[in-house]
Amino acid sequence: MTSNNPLLMPFTAKDQAVPFDKIKVEHYLPALQEAVKMAKANIEKIKANTATPDFENTIFALEQAAETAGVVAGIYGNLESAHSDETFQALAKDIYPTLTAMESDISLDAEIFKRVKHVYDNRASMNLNAEQLRLLEKTYLGFVRNGALLSAADKETLRQIDQEMSVLGPKYSENVLKATNAFEMVLENHEDVAGIPEGILEGAAAAAAAKGKKGWLFNLQIPSYLPFMTYANNRALREKMSRAYASRAFGGEFDNQEIVKKIVTLRAKRANLLGFKTHAEFVLAERMAKDPATVGTFLQKLLKASKAAGQRDVSEVQAFAAQLDGIPEIKPWDFGYYSEKLKEEKYAFNEEDLRPYFKLENVVEGVFKHAKQLYGLTFKENKDIPVYHPEVKAYEIFDEAGKYMGLFYTDFFPRETKKGGAWMTQFRAQGLFGKELKRPHVSIVCNFTKPTPTKPSLLTYDEVRTLFHEFGHALHGMLSDVTYQTLSGTSVYWDFVELPSQIMENWAGEKEGLDLFARHYETNEPMPVELINKLKASQQFQAGYASCRQLQFGMMDMAWHTADPSLIKDVDAFEEMATAETRLFPKVEGTNSSCSFSHIFAGGYSAGYYSYKWAEVLDADAFEYFKEEGLFSPEVARKFKEFILSKGGTEHPMDLYKKFRGREPDPNALLRRDGLI
Repeated sequence: MTSNNPLLMPFTAKDQAVPFDKIKVEHYLPALQEAVKMAKANIEKIKANTATPDFENTIFALEQAAETAGVVAGIYGNLESAHSDETFQALAKDIYPTLTAMESDISLDAEIFKRVKHVYDNRASMNLNAEQLRLLEKTYLGFVRNGALLSAADKETLRQIDQEMSVLGPKYSENVLKATNAFEMVLENHEDVAGIPEGILEGAAAAAAAKGKKGWLFNLQIPSYLPFMTYANNRALREKMSRAYASRAFGGEFDNQEIVKKIVTLRAKRANLLGFKTHAEFVLAERMAKDPATVGTFLQKLLKASKAAGQRDVSEVQAFAAQLDGIPEIKPWDFGYYSEKLKEEKYAFNEEDLRPYFKLENVVEGVFKHAKQLYGLTFKENKDIPVYHPEVKAYEIFDEAGKYMGLFYTDFFPRETKKGGAWMTQFRAQGLFGKELKRPHVSIVCNFTKPTPTKPSLLTYDEVRTLFHEFGHALHGMLSDVTYQTLSGTSVYWDFVELPSQIMENWAGEKEGLDLFARHYETNEPMPVELINKLKASQQFQAGYASCRQLQFGMMDMAWHTADPSLIKDVDAFEEMATAETRLFPKVEGTNSSCSFSHIFAGGYSAGYYSYKWAEVLDADAFEYFKEEGLFSPEVARKFKEFILSKGGTEHPMDLYKKFRGREPDPNALLRRDGLI
């Protein structure tokens, strides 16, 4: 199986792109098992080296040791999120533990650590450059944070924890996906879909027809769920949808409650073993924020500025709903609906007025134009590069001098084999592979409104912002210009990683930015100035409510990861307690966010959800610099590229930010932008 396994043979497509056309589901596990053997042989080679440990023969050799395993696991992990059926998903229970066992073998290897420690202890006399020093420190810390200084018994405990965790995350994720897919609502009466825009209904009819059903099919995938909650006049059906969405994986066949308790217990146990009081303390030691107290103060400051505004937002919608439909008390399933109607009345436009100007292809062209004007990049589709699904496109990237910069994949539409949400990922990092410096292969995956038989894919304004956001992450990957893969692209402190993505969203809210791509899909007319002005005027609409919602997730995350798990008897009761001060609505019986909060229980955001808000402060402050000098100022763009986008994790993020901005970020920039001060 391994002799002709495409995952283990040289990749022969353009720039060694992944041969998706040759890889089959049965190739992954044997390839990973073989790659793990290769990694172990490389580790033995490092240990057998009789020369004094130094940067090249130990630190760099270690970075390269498990390269093939990283490639195989990376491809599997990316597809497990973007395109995986039951058979593919079932592999996760073998793939991730195999990978985790290899990582534990390396990080708990006393001989290897002895060599790393020798280099670390003698670093001052080794004449290392700044990037080598950074990689050395990161490697040393990686060992320490994975138990290298523990006793043999504690190392064994840690290994068992990591093995168990490698199964729990994917299982949690699988439950959320299955619970999401398990709910469908087929409606056959016109009065049940009253209020819903024609374009949405067309998509819902196509979804029903695809399953051999009459009428309109709505489900819990965001492009179906959100428009229903925003526009459907039928209150009882909105309630049904809302309750289904908000109770995913809470009780029933795909229940995540025990998994949540297990995950937080194991995380706390692991942190305690390593000398930290809580999982949050362990995580934050490697963040800009440094410790839970800093995060707590940061979130409280924002809550103080947001809570009263959030309450005003809810009261305003309540008064409006009472006046319009005599609703005495609005519920969570009423808020989006009346909020949209209030926005229409206040600003004389609704979200659907924008959609015709956001044809997907034009928006993609728009982000490419932004990349060209700001950073000199061009994108050229190449249909010869293999892709993993017919909807995926592959592009070659070039800089202003025509130099090849890497590959870029886009995957835009929902399908049952794809997780919800949107993310950026890589199939290959930028940096040294052996002696060769290679360019990155970057991908963005989204769940946008699909084209229908009569209309192209027309995005909501939220989806446009999402595309700009993920493209910002992609730029961070594709403009990376460092030596070592471990420090490249988005491999930065987690509370810094959202700066390149969130700052990109700002251009999609400015006339100069919109003028580059917002054209009517039928007439090609640019978006009228009055519509842009209405859009801009509405940007601060319900900023208090939106801020409270994000702060609720951030505080809930910190609560889960600072509490003593042995005292948490009931997932729901704990969540209610943790969210009490941020809530703008009473909790709905039978609903629960923790059971479908994949960001913190199956993604990388545990004790890190605050980083969205943290990065919003950075992006608001950084964008003020662009606004001062000009949205496409070559000088500010050059600085952002040079000090932020190209540097990866080679320097401390605060140092990089100060080089770009000339000072530390101003925390009030965000409150100014949201109109909260």
